[in-house]
Amino acid sequence: MGCDVPEPGRVTRPLVRWYARARRDLPWRGCRDPYRVWVSEIMLQQTQVERVREYFTRFTTRFPTVESLARAREADVLRLWEGLGYYRRARQLHAAARTIVADHGGEFPRSVEALRSLPGIGRYTAGAIASIAFGVRAPIVEANSRRVLARLVGHAAPVGGVAGDGPLWEVAERLVPARDPGLFNQALMDLGAGICTPERPLCPRCPLAEVCVARLTGRVAEIPAPTPRRAATIIRETAVVTRRGDRVLVERRGAGEWWEGLWDFPRAATAPRGRRLGVVTYTVTHHKVTCTVVERAARGPAPRPTRTHRWVAPRALDGLALSAPGRRIARLIATGED
Repeated sequence: MGCDVPEPGRVTRPLVRWYARARRDLPWRGCRDPYRVWVSEIMLQQTQVERVREYFTRFTTRFPTVESLARAREADVLRLWEGLGYYRRARQLHAAARTIVADHGGEFPRSVEALRSLPGIGRYTAGAIASIAFGVRAPIVEANSRRVLARLVGHAAPVGGVAGDGPLWEVAERLVPARDPGLFNQALMDLGAGICTPERPLCPRCPLAEVCVARLTGRVAEIPAPTPRRAATIIRETAVVTRRGDRVLVERRGAGEWWEGLWDFPRAATAPRGRRLGVVTYTVTHHKVTCTVVERAARGPAPRPTRTHRWVAPRALDGLALSAPGRRIARLIATGED
């Protein structure tokens, strides 16, 4: 990769000493239960730690074991996940739990390779579970650790993705120790989260300052190189709240759609006539959406409920796994009925 990697002991020893006094107090820390490690790592993908705290505690209280998660209905898993976003993670978590119970007798595989065969578990998550829960000498590269590693060896190229992170996986592989690899990996993540931050890193407080190439060459602000941001696509849409007596119509999002498997209110290709309830705005996968919400009365005989369409009382919406905009539309309905 064209960069010198420090002698592992010069990284491991000061980093682990720092971690012993500065580690974050997180509800999934302090045990080697692979189930809790796994749930936390899936939740932490693309989600801030402080947001995950509340969800992790609630989720593991409801589903304390992989067996209890495997027995659950997908709708219940999605409802508990609501608000974390990226719902594919929840569906894959549920599918993986069923695989672990059905194919592995409820025991987590212990190798990185076997863990990666499970739904939703990639190289990083497998390395985290294997190293933290089972003491396997497995490296990790994620949002915080990739920044630490890039600055440590002076890797100035853009990072992220398979190609961008490839050289950093090589660095991590060389540095992760055989003894307490999980401790080292968690320390690396905590260092990136609290000291080696994207902006204004606290270099004087960093245990790796003496071996950090970016600091020694005055390039901390330049490393890693920023990834060009993708321009947002602007979308305008209309959500229709169709009423039939004291019930409203909801539909389940289909395969390949945003919020697949969750309930939402139908969208209209053209704005229908009706009472305007308000506007909700949201951002999803580089799209900025403005959604006008219109209420209208149903016409004709009531169709029978199906797997994809259902008539529900507004008060029953709280019990459904709704999409993020669907939940906000439900609040508009409740406000309009007050």
